[in-house]
This record gives sequence, C-alpha cells and structure tokens, in this order.
Amino acid sequence: MPTTPTALPLSQQLVLITGASRGLGACLAHAFLAQGARVIVNYLNSTDAANAVAAHAPERALAIQADVRDPAAVKAMFTTAQAHFGMPITTLINNALPDFSFNGDARPSPDTLTWENLDQQLQGVARGALNTIQAALPGMREQGGGRIINIGTNLFQNPVVPYHDYTAAKAALLSLTRTLSNDLGPDGITVNMLSGGLLRTTDASAATPEAVFDLIAANTPLRRVTTPEEFADAALFFASPWSRAVTGQNLVVDGGLVKN
Repeated sequence: MPTTPTALPLSQQLVLITGASRGLGACLAHAFLAQGARVIVNYLNSTDAANAVAAHAPERALAIQADVRDPAAVKAMFTTAQAHFGMPITTLINNALPDFSFNGDARPSPDTLTWENLDQQLQGVARGALNTIQAALPGMREQGGGRIINIGTNLFQNPVVPYHDYTAAKAALLSLTRTLSNDLGPDGITVNMLSGGLLRTTDASAATPEAVFDLIAANTPLRRVTTPEEFADAALFFASPWSRAVTGQNLVVDGGLVKN
C-alpha cells in the first residue's frame, strides 16, 4: 500500500528554506518560526542577514551557507541540519533565486537574450531544486513522507512583462513539480508549487516603478498587491497537516490577478 503523507504539526517540523536570508525567503522563515517550527536558513552570500533571521529564534533556527547549484554543498547542508536538530528535513522550500531584478527596462529583449541568460536562471532555479530534492529524499523516505514546496511565478501564465530567462526557469520547475509528485506520491511525499505575482516589496521587486504596482493593484480583484507575508501564509498551508491530500498543484497567490 502507498504511504500516507506525514501530517506533522508545524511545531514538530524541520523546514529548510533556500535563499532565506532576505526578501521572500526571510519572510517564509519568520512565518514558520512563528508557528514553532525548526528552520534552516540557507543562504549564499548574505551571512549577516541570514544570521539575523536565525537570531529571532536561536534555539530553533540555524543559518547554513550552501550554493544550491553544488550537489556536494547541498548534501553537506543536509548532513549539518540533521546532526544539529537530530531529525531529517520534513519540509523543503525551494525559494533560492539567482541574481535577478524585476526591472522591465533592463531585461534582455528577444534580440539580446542569450543562452547564458537562460542558463543562469536554469542553474539556480531548476538545478538547485533538483539538488535539494535529491538530498531530501532519504530523510523523507525514512520518516514516511515529507513536503516539497517549489516557489514559482504567475508570469508564465500572464507575461505582462516578458522576463524570458526567469519565466523559462520557473516553467521548468513547474514541470518538475508535476512529474516528481507522480513518482514521489507512493513514498508519502507531496510536491507542490506556490506561484506569486509581483510582491510588495522584496529585494527583487525593489526596482519596480510605483506605477507598475499601482497598475497591478487596479487590475487585481482585491485591489492591492500581495505582500510577502500573505504569500507565506499559503506556504504554511502546503506544509501543514491540512494539505495532506494535495500534490502536483500550482497555487497562484496573487490576489486573484491570474486565474489558474
């Protein structure tokens, strides 16, 4: 018989969030810490910021530097996390984003887009997620299940600004989300995606003009731009016992702007 997905309360979970030192990642870390979870704050370069996030609950949070594109570094991070907390990762959130700015004026155009632009995003988004998921599987299988949450975007459904490289990588991640959910379901592991629109405000959206925020708000049913804190609420649902029968899904969290 297939394994029933684990339904651990958030307060009993060990959650790994990649790219958690700043922006949306830091907000996700704070949301899980507020629910009593243990949290691994993964980061690449922002040591001080990552330690500041972990300092909010030093007994339940640990900052670990690792480049998610490097499978050896990812494996070492999982080993350190399990040794520190004495348990495997129960929920993995693939949030890490290669260096990127949501500035439509500075984006590559169809005439200037290069494979290097695409590869940079694919390496950080798709390869990074593959590395972390593969590292998480032994521990999740050992405990009879787990949760994988991939962070996507609504821009490949509604490319109001055509960020070709970014959206291509996130579309690849959605494909992995759906195919992996099929293979990992019998192990009790759910795999889902949360797709936001422009969030007000993260480091990546800091370059976005106010006029763009206002335009999105005017065309959104809730008449406002979604905040990182509101987006994090949906991540809590996917990691919680309440989502135990949900897998292979892409939940768009953007105030109703895009109807998925």
